[in-house]
Amino acid sequence: MIDKSYESPAAAVADIFDGASVMIGGFGTAGMPDQLIDALIERGVGNLTIINNNAGNGETGLAALIKAGRVKKIICSFPRQTDSHHFDARYRAGEIELELVPQGNLAARIQAAGAGLGAIFTPTGFGTALAEGKETRRIDGKDHVLEYPIHADFALIKAHKGDRWGNLIYRKTARNFGPIMAMAAKTSIVQVSEIVPLGALDPEAIVTPGIFVQRVVETGDQTSTAA
Repeated sequence: MIDKSYESPAAAVADIFDGASVMIGGFGTAGMPDQLIDALIERGVGNLTIINNNAGNGETGLAALIKAGRVKKIICSFPRQTDSHHFDARYRAGEIELELVPQGNLAARIQAAGAGLGAIFTPTGFGTALAEGKETRRIDGKDHVLEYPIHADFALIKAHKGDRWGNLIYRKTARNFGPIMAMAAKTSIVQVSEIVPLGALDPEAIVTPGIFVQRVVETGDQTSTAA
């Protein structure tokens, strides 16, 4: 019997190791897997490479992981919102490395990893510092930059509901990067508000099929204005 459900966030993240690359879903706080991140902080691993859209908000979630000194590098598209003070402080102190990736390129590179592509050409970034040292090519009269897929050892994702096979549905904007991150990581770990019986999810509503999910943990009501 296939059963990917775990009894707790701590159990679900128990094998994340020092130096791992970890994708974290979310657009700001919308879709942020806060309980999985809290469990990761509690686990105590460090030297992590984090792939996320931004660099943490306020004091919780990814910001708390950065504050705890667990992140050596972050790959993101928007590191400078007004409440990213923990990232700002560590970056200015030279304690964290930043790889800045335009948001569309970030999504495309993650998607390329999930699709098994070797590389992609994109016009975004051509002629800027972000293209320095990268191969370029003129395609259909337009200049493009070669970009490589972004893979990860783990993905931490928040979904609305799932079943024990790992099929997922999302709630509104909380969907954001979750589906493509689930495809791009070796191990996808998902927190859901409820694990429902097989057959309870409308097949037409399932966004992430269980083939892309390895672990599901029920964390209770997650509703908020952002999620």
